[in-house]
Amino acid sequence: MISAASQFRQLALSRLSAAPMPLARRGDHDLNPDTADEMSGSGTVVAAAVLVPIVARATGLMMLLTQRTADLASHAGQVAFPGGKVDPEDAGPLAAALREAEEEIGLERRFVEPLGFLDGYQTGTGFRIAPAVALVSEGFTLRLNAGEVAGAFEVPLAFLLDPANHQTQSREWRGKLRTFYAMPYGDHYIWGATAGMIRNLYERLMLG
Repeated sequence: MISAASQFRQLALSRLSAAPMPLARRGDHDLNPDTADEMSGSGTVVAAAVLVPIVARATGLMMLLTQRTADLASHAGQVAFPGGKVDPEDAGPLAAALREAEEEIGLERRFVEPLGFLDGYQTGTGFRIAPAVALVSEGFTLRLNAGEVAGAFEVPLAFLLDPANHQTQSREWRGKLRTFYAMPYGDHYIWGATAGMIRNLYERLMLG
């Protein structure tokens, strides 16, 4: 298991993509193959980016996650990575992810070392996400945007990269039964797109 920042950096640089993937190879359709065609032709797709922050604590590597507020227009109340739409003024997905992380949780860029990208991820709600993985050094102070983020918390990376903690669950959505990844941790229910991207991180780093 990955135990140190230097080990994580080396592995991430060798196994992640140096640039965002042009197409969304992964998505909510991973466990619902019957929806792949439906998603690819489901109207306007919104380009988005998220930061996948791995915090290098003295006690071990941690993943920083947020809890979205309950009144947002999309993915309300869910556990998520900091991120959002790629704006026209952004230099690209990485710039968007860094900007959103600073706006949403006050994570200053000087603490963030980008390492690469996971596969593009398309959600059933119409977002095509570029997940940028980064190593975050200690010393930062979070300032949560109360209009978007209800809370922030950290989960041991070792827990999230252990396939024994990767559950598959199902629920009805828009009249159809949908299956998704879930990784419950304490009082936090990590599922859906966020869990799907964590699963991709596990496959990239641990399976090669």
